[in-house]
Amino acid sequence: MYINFWYPICTSEELSTEAPKLVELLGVRLATFRDSTGAAQVISDTCIHRGGSLSQGKIEGDSVTCAYHGWSFDGSGKCTKIPQIKDGKIPGRAKVDAYPVHEAYGVVFAFLGDAPESERPPVPIVEEWDQEGWRCTGPIVFEIDAYYERSVENGMDPLHNEFVHPNQGAPALDQNDIELKDQEWGAWFDAKFGAYTQAENRKKIADSDDSAKDLHAGSWHIGPNHLMTGIHLMNKISFIQYFFEAPISKDRTRIFFLNSRNTTLEESADEYINKTLMGIAIEDKNVIEHLRPRNTPDTLTKELLLPGDESVVRYRQYLKTWEEKGWRIDMHALGKNNEDSALAIPSPGRRESKSWVLDTVPLVPAKS
Repeated sequence: MYINFWYPICTSEELSTEAPKLVELLGVRLATFRDSTGAAQVISDTCIHRGGSLSQGKIEGDSVTCAYHGWSFDGSGKCTKIPQIKDGKIPGRAKVDAYPVHEAYGVVFAFLGDAPESERPPVPIVEEWDQEGWRCTGPIVFEIDAYYERSVENGMDPLHNEFVHPNQGAPALDQNDIELKDQEWGAWFDAKFGAYTQAENRKKIADSDDSAKDLHAGSWHIGPNHLMTGIHLMNKISFIQYFFEAPISKDRTRIFFLNSRNTTLEESADEYINKTLMGIAIEDKNVIEHLRPRNTPDTLTKELLLPGDESVVRYRQYLKTWEEKGWRIDMHALGKNNEDSALAIPSPGRRESKSWVLDTVPLVPAKS
């Protein structure tokens, strides 16, 4: 798991001004709520007084009040009230980590890390949202009993479709006909599959449309946890799918799934199309949950990889780049420390002020 990326926290519908919500992500706990203006806020869940859970408290104006001793913290992480201090002079150390928030497409995202704004990856963008000629639906939220990197790798794997998705025609690919490109925050691949579909479908496709040769699909990722897939069929019909993944732990992932289409734009078609697309996701889920090891291998030598696996290898190379920046959480150390200490994801505020009560999650040291 990595700090300094945007992560989906919850759906917009899950947040209100009435009560905070607990979210577990990257091995820590976060408190989320809406302030008096309706703006979404995400802060560390642990009250720095006696360890109370802020998400178990109540919202008062623009702050969350801890149910244990009544300390309040606003969306910037600043303590706004300590009932036990009669003169109202709140210590400078009375603060918790607070994170930048971006709300769009019915999803609340938070930037979990301390990187300055100029060094952050872009917020997730659904380009088709509100675009004429497209219909977007979601988010559909579901969870899988698997590590999120395995899920993203599955989306970056063009060779599994033939075996995992028989209901979609089991499209086969020649591993030599896959184009791979680099982007600033991830890799992108595109593969032609019209010539390699199952034999019984090949003639039907060719007879119905001369553009069969142009059938193609591809995926790309932004950061370690945002996966997008584009499927381009005959007659310029396209489906663009977005999987925003939230690593709960090393064994559990919550996925926020949005899809866009430029065909059959009627709302009445949403249920059928979403059910079909979720059926594909479930086929992937059933495979991913049984992979061993559960986590991505630390080295490429622990799996026998082929040229067609190049897009998966490239994803792992990006992960290694972010690890070398010092952004990877040391999950083994985190598991041990969590039993004795409350820890927080470092926030941008730690670059602006010192003297914090909570320690930050342990990170794999950066390579100079």
